[in-house]
Amino acid sequence: MLIKLIIEIVIGAVCGYIANGIMKGDQSSILKNLILGVIGGFVGGLIGNLLGIGGGWVTGIILSIVGACLVVWLVRKFIK
Repeated sequence: MLIKLIIEIVIGAVCGYIANGIMKGDQSSILKNLILGVIGGFVGGLIGNLLGIGGGWVTGIILSIVGACLVVWLVRKFIK
């Protein structure tokens, strides 16, 4: 259980970092990327469920990146 949580946190951080690069953000901290990735994973999962997209870990990572990009965009839009 703990190993799975650690893996999900690492994947969330990587997805947040990738989303930050896609959205051409500043070189932010690992903590910010982690938070964006984890929130993005949640948002991406919701989007996937609404659209009926499911599957393996590749789909989960893609949805996490898309969700993190959406979170980055929303943060930039409402918090300046």
